[in-house]
Amino acid sequence: MKYFIASDIHGSLYYCEKMLESYKKENADRLVLLGDILYHGPRNDLPRDYAPKKVIELLNSMKNEILAVRGNCDTEVDQMVLSFPILADYAIISEGKRMVYFTHGHNFNENNLPPLGDGDILLHGHTHVPVCREHENYVYMNPGSVSIPKEESHHGYMILENDVFTWKDFKGNIIREYKL
Repeated sequence: MKYFIASDIHGSLYYCEKMLESYKKENADRLVLLGDILYHGPRNDLPRDYAPKKVIELLNSMKNEILAVRGNCDTEVDQMVLSFPILADYAIISEGKRMVYFTHGHNFNENNLPPLGDGDILLHGHTHVPVCREHENYVYMNPGSVSIPKEESHHGYMILENDVFTWKDFKGNIIREYKL
């Protein structure tokens, strides 16, 4: 299974289109969205081509390919217009003997860990900064932001395939890899 992992679209039509172009080029099986899909949030400037209604159309057309978790900017009203579930606080998949715990990051994060076993992976967005940090008992990863990257990082996403996590920008450049 090949997972395309992205976070923090924040209603940007331009970057949602870039993300979906990359998703198709990657030929991934599932699009994992780590929250903050439609609304830009009060702390962020409007992202490029802010058009949540058009983002809704694009994502709803792919509803059977999306696995999403709720971000701090996602609400019940967003769920009313999206055709795939977005209000779960987390999702879990197995990757070999490890669990990958997908969440947005505003509740569970490095300072407030969810239940993790030795070697498990905590993967969240929220900070808009791509990260891969090994801790004694777990690994923390963040794909960064699709539309509003911070700390001079890139607009991009992450791929998980065959026990390898790969961070990429929308030009397809590999920024970093992590092998389990």
